[in-house]
Amino acid sequence: MRLNRRTLLRSMAVAGASVVLPPAMARAESIWDMMARDRVLRNADTAGASAAAQALIETQEPILSYDTAYNLQLAISQYEPFVAAGGWEEIPREVYGLRLGEDRDGGIALKRRLISSGDMPYVERVNNLIDPATDAGIRTFQARHGLQLTGQVDEATFYAMAVPAATRLNQLYLNLQRVTNMAATLSERYVVVNIPAATIEAVEGGFVVQRHTAVVGRVDRATPILASKIHQINFNPYWHVPKSIIRNDLIKYMNEDPEYLAKFRIHIYDGSGNEIQPSQINWQTEEAVQYMFRQEPGAENSMGHCKINFHNPHDVYLHDTPTKALFGENARFHSSGCVRVEGVNQLVAWLLRDNGWDLSRVDSTFASNARHDEALTNPVPIHTTYISAWANRQGTVSFRDDVYQFDAQGKVTFEA
Repeated sequence: MRLNRRTLLRSMAVAGASVVLPPAMARAESIWDMMARDRVLRNADTAGASAAAQALIETQEPILSYDTAYNLQLAISQYEPFVAAGGWEEIPREVYGLRLGEDRDGGIALKRRLISSGDMPYVERVNNLIDPATDAGIRTFQARHGLQLTGQVDEATFYAMAVPAATRLNQLYLNLQRVTNMAATLSERYVVVNIPAATIEAVEGGFVVQRHTAVVGRVDRATPILASKIHQINFNPYWHVPKSIIRNDLIKYMNEDPEYLAKFRIHIYDGSGNEIQPSQINWQTEEAVQYMFRQEPGAENSMGHCKINFHNPHDVYLHDTPTKALFGENARFHSSGCVRVEGVNQLVAWLLRDNGWDLSRVDSTFASNARHDEALTNPVPIHTTYISAWANRQGTVSFRDDVYQFDAQGKVTFEA
């Protein structure tokens, strides 16, 4: 059975776990337990542990480059003998929920797991107490797997820890081939959208100059793999609702709330450009698909303050968004194929540098809500990619979930 979060949790439920993974059986806490826990909590620098974990992954090396291919080869040379020796141990369900200061069954297994993957320094003897070193190890593990640095073995962290070392080695093999195949096509300056990581890198001279959190396509509306060039920025754009969204979403929303279009300032037009009123459409059918739906510029606009255009047959693009909370999630796969960009103003300023724009001008244009289209003097290459494992020069190896199941299919090359 292919391992994913759903099958993992289902198998644990069959084995006797409840819907929510339980902690180990509670035991009476003595005064000595309380004093030990309080001492651990007082001496812990969780903010410092998170900062150290971030520093391990936030280097200037691109996810997609010749250097990445070399670093992946080094990682493979370390993983191969480890996997041949059996890899890390399977973690028990008692590990779920553990966090700083707790002292219960599962602590020893957690420490052994963190030590075996290099997230925690080796120690001769381990006990169940989750001390600051273990907390730092959890945060390092979370950083390497693109998870929120909570310091707790939450669901996403537990799932990532349960993936066998052999599966991770296979990811390294596949991604080495992907990176090697693409590295020769890279230029001096380019943008990379890495779908499994839901991140964007702006690369120049072999170094990452900007890194952005992104929201990419969900499984049933995947962001396509492609190579193109960014050629235009639309400031404060109209949003023309794609027919797929009209059919799959908008009709449903109008049946639930007849004022939906008015609330989000969306107008309807026929093929001659005449405005149609919502009351003229039969929302119990797919009649709406034959019309054009256009959302006005402004705070509610689904593209926010800008749209970043590049030629492609899929009608996808990068854009701003009014829904900023999604950037804080572990799994950022919510869009209909397009890519939302956190801190998009900084990326736009970098893209328009040769046009004489700076961040101040971008911000003021956003704030004006005025429509403006700016063609790039020098179009910038963009690559949307599927890299689910990579490594940097420090030896830090990062992994992501195989969200589109391309690793499971053994895919190395993709159609443009």
